[in-house]
Amino acid sequence: MTRLTLIGKPNCHLCDDARVVVAEVLVDFPGVTVDERSILDEPALLEAYVDEIPVVLINDRVHTIWRVDAARLRAALDAVTADS
Repeated sequence: MTRLTLIGKPNCHLCDDARVVVAEVLVDFPGVTVDERSILDEPALLEAYVDEIPVVLINDRVHTIWRVDAARLRAALDAVTADS
């Protein structure tokens, strides 16, 4: 199963933008599970990503930081889900 993790924080306009792009792309990938995590809730995430949010991970590997490109995300999910 493919997992997508969106790491961000509340009141972050780039995180809000990323959330919209992720939601739009995932319409085409119903088998992908999504986990949204906040750097404010997890000290390790804060330390790792404080200057890079939002961060999108696919199967625990960094896919992108700051701005999520729908076409790039779709292509990555196509590749990963084809292997599953």
